[in-house]
Amino acid sequence: DGVTEVLAHHRENLRDKFIEIPCSEDYDSHKRFEGCTPRKCGRGVTDAVITREEAERIRRIAERGLSLGGSDGGASILDLHSGALSLGKHFVNLYRYFGDKIQDVFTEEDFALYRDVRQRIQQRIAQTFGISSASLYLTKPTFFSRINNTEAKTTHDEYWHPHVDKVTYGSFDYTSLLYLSDYTEDFGGGRFIFMDAGSNKTVEPRAGRVSFFTSGSENLHRVEKVHWGTRYAITISFSCNPDHGIGDPVLM
Repeated sequence: DGVTEVLAHHRENLRDKFIEIPCSEDYDSHKRFEGCTPRKCGRGVTDAVITREEAERIRRIAERGLSLGGSDGGASILDLHSGALSLGKHFVNLYRYFGDKIQDVFTEEDFALYRDVRQRIQQRIAQTFGISSASLYLTKPTFFSRINNTEAKTTHDEYWHPHVDKVTYGSFDYTSLLYLSDYTEDFGGGRFIFMDAGSNKTVEPRAGRVSFFTSGSENLHRVEKVHWGTRYAITISFSCNPDHGIGDPVLM
């Protein structure tokens, strides 16, 4: 894939790394919210917001939820907000499908940790891009992903295609990924790749690492195919438009 530059090695413990890049025009075709809609664009990586121990606790939430279902292909999704859970070649609503049994799977502490982590990531994004944290709204879809090397069975399993979040999901203005497992230890392949003209900039996942970026075409990206093992992450995204805001998940 041409020249590859590693932005963040899995062995590094990065306090803060930020690269500013010119904004694309994607934001102009949506309603602008001054003081929030990106005028400063770029991508950041930090290992200083979420601890590895917290990442392990969050991964256990994902493991418990995904143990109730899972895709026939290599990519399984769990969305605690909407209840969407991969099951075979389809999705079910976790809360409707399992009803009161959900209380045996998740605890109030799980949801409190999830909320706390989301707030810290939101604050870091706001601080880095020089906007108010209160102007950001959690937006959908926000979900756990579990990826292994099983062959894709449906288009939902084909996670490796290059895409732009603002184009795929119009509500996204800022995207973040919290990695819950380690590149080379828990899985091979599965690196996150920003696709720039003439070169790729790569983030190697590490448990507790947060990668975040403005959601427009300035950050065209893809995920490498996972060759072995299991890669866990959670995608948490934010909108400047209050109409696209969603609440934190609550235990039904």
